[in-house]
Amino acid sequence: MASAPAAAPQPHRVLLAVLGTLVVAYAVLSHYSSTHPDAKGLGAGLTLGPALLIGTVVLWRWTKPLIALLAALTAGAVLWRYWPVVERNYEWGDLAQQCGAYALVGIGFARSLFHCRVPMCEQLAAKMHGSLSPGESVYMRRATLAWTLFYFALAASILILYFVAPLRVWSLFVNFATFALIVVAGLIDHAIRRRLLPRHRGGGILTVIRQALIG
Repeated sequence: MASAPAAAPQPHRVLLAVLGTLVVAYAVLSHYSSTHPDAKGLGAGLTLGPALLIGTVVLWRWTKPLIALLAALTAGAVLWRYWPVVERNYEWGDLAQQCGAYALVGIGFARSLFHCRVPMCEQLAAKMHGSLSPGESVYMRRATLAWTLFYFALAASILILYFVAPLRVWSLFVNFATFALIVVAGLIDHAIRRRLLPRHRGGGILTVIRQALIG
């Protein structure tokens, strides 16, 4: 009897695998460029590439395509002219990118706690589960505050380590340890939700990330 054909991998799992591979590859290459003096060009490209790509996409969506194209060409010309300077000092750009990314996430969580706004964790939970009870809303506000402090602490740690630790140690932290810390924090958040909010066992930052990536 012929065996049944193997089930095709689900599209969202393939997408997650591809994204995971890209993240790991970026982290490995970034760490390599930070620890090898002859790879500064690679490091500069890894530092500036994502920022320029995101900036171009944002301009393309918010302004006219011609303006976005001119901005991209101008940025390319400036980089071409001053590339030796950028290459020699790219570590500062990497520091700004790493600190800025986590600080902006922290600011996003913090802003939702003020001016009569709905805390970000409550917004995300409401989208996934519908209306929340008063007790659940209180927990979501506290969870939002916890994530705010977590991301600000992460940004501060990256800044402090840059000046007090060897570059290799700093690179290991920003390229690998930060992701591990986010996953651990997400698992802790998930465990707490399962215990305190049994009506909403799913959810948490890990579920939010998965839904943002694959829908």
